[in-house]
Amino acid sequence: MTAQETMKTVGRFSPLGMALGIVIVVYLALVVGFAWNPTPLAQALAAIGIFAAVIHAGLFYGWKDALALFSICVVITFIVENIGAATGFPFGHYHFEVGSELPHVGLIPVIVGPLWFGMGYFSWIVAGTLLGSAMVQNRKMKLVALPIVAAFVMAQWDVVMDPPESTISKAWIWHDGGVHFGVPLSNYFGWLLTSWLFYQAFAVYLDRRRAISAAESGRVLKLVAILLYLASGLTHLTPWLAGQSGEVADAAGHLWRISDLRASATVTMLFTMFFTSMLAALRLWTDSGNR
Repeated sequence: MTAQETMKTVGRFSPLGMALGIVIVVYLALVVGFAWNPTPLAQALAAIGIFAAVIHAGLFYGWKDALALFSICVVITFIVENIGAATGFPFGHYHFEVGSELPHVGLIPVIVGPLWFGMGYFSWIVAGTLLGSAMVQNRKMKLVALPIVAAFVMAQWDVVMDPPESTISKAWIWHDGGVHFGVPLSNYFGWLLTSWLFYQAFAVYLDRRRAISAAESGRVLKLVAILLYLASGLTHLTPWLAGQSGEVADAAGHLWRISDLRASATVTMLFTMFFTSMLAALRLWTDSGNR
């Protein structure tokens, strides 16, 4: 059975489609409820998310292209992350605490590259959905506009999660702190640059590889990508609603109130990732209605 045939089967009200739908709903609920807290469960959810991105890419583009996209992303991000950890460019001076017990690629834990791919891939699909039929029909849009839009969609995730993850969870440490709740502004420009680099490489590869796959019109796959992207933002609602209190210091010794960090992440998420997801869903709905 081909990827297209599989998605047609899943898209119907079949036992397989219903079962997969239940699995996705349960996974999304777990992400929203528990992914914010650095526990073994959160790590398992992240691993499942990476696996889901690989499967999604295989169904969306085909397995050969999915492997190519994974390789492009991982190679570029490991190169840039190692340059960043060694020199401070383009992100700022930092080091990872998360995955410190795992094998490293240079200075970077091996899990970091796949994590970039997991969220980066879903951000790419969200960006493509936002651009809609204009992107599908216009080669210049695919080669120029799509990588730029995708880079901003991806960077939104970091703007939301970096302050609590680097201060409260201490998944990574910013050596000099930063004005955005302990995060330097250079980090976000670094995310835009890194994301754009591998997205631009994606776009060039796909343009040279072949024309758009018929699978790329799959509404179900696009909706799943939007929901997975959105859930990674909604997870920050949980600790905010729980009303965490206390203070935490960044590496520069600046004290931040945990309640402020959580509230800021929630507000930022609502006006970035949530809004972007709603626009993508509306675009998906209107494009489907025009067919």
